[in-house]
Amino acid sequence: MNPDYAKLIENTLYFLALINPASKIFLLSTADPPYTWPQLRSISIRSSIAAMLILIVLTSAGGFLLQVVFHVEIYSLQLAGGFVLFIIGLNAVRQGRFHENREGITLSDISIVPLAAPLIAGPGTITAAISFSSLNGIQSTILCLFFALIINLILMLTSLHIGKFLDRISAIGPLIRITGLVVTAVAVQMMLTGIASWWCKSIPH
Repeated sequence: MNPDYAKLIENTLYFLALINPASKIFLLSTADPPYTWPQLRSISIRSSIAAMLILIVLTSAGGFLLQVVFHVEIYSLQLAGGFVLFIIGLNAVRQGRFHENREGITLSDISIVPLAAPLIAGPGTITAAISFSSLNGIQSTILCLFFALIINLILMLTSLHIGKFLDRISAIGPLIRITGLVVTAVAVQMMLTGIASWWCKSIPH
């Protein structure tokens, strides 16, 4: 396989792990009353477009805003984003859910918050997008994000069917916990990368 394609697939899967489709499947498939197909389609498309716009803006200008305006280094963002992501993953492992359902939320509300942000364009995804753009370029990063969001959108559109199947075999709770463990591991790796970058830049050799 061409190294460029292999890297593209690798980075896309990395972003997909951070986006974490399991949390969206769980949220959409356990709604009470259940969503109709038009409602599910509207929520999925609206939230994906909103998340993509957020990530494009932050991928393109996030590094500049952090370093020039706020004087924050990328490794600081990796540490902070990794810590927040670690808490999210840890809660999923302990409680079996990524997000606390709230009553009285309208369809338009859930499309933007919590779906678009922070469940899709969350701290881990934003941190990785800004970090990747400085290493691999903005266009390559946006392309990987686009493919990851398309895969996530497809899974969201089929979440009712997936949710029914997982509920039938009592697999939703274990799947959420396993995914939470993966998210926690990614968070630890993100923090270790931030520490390594800080060490290389701050400690004289």
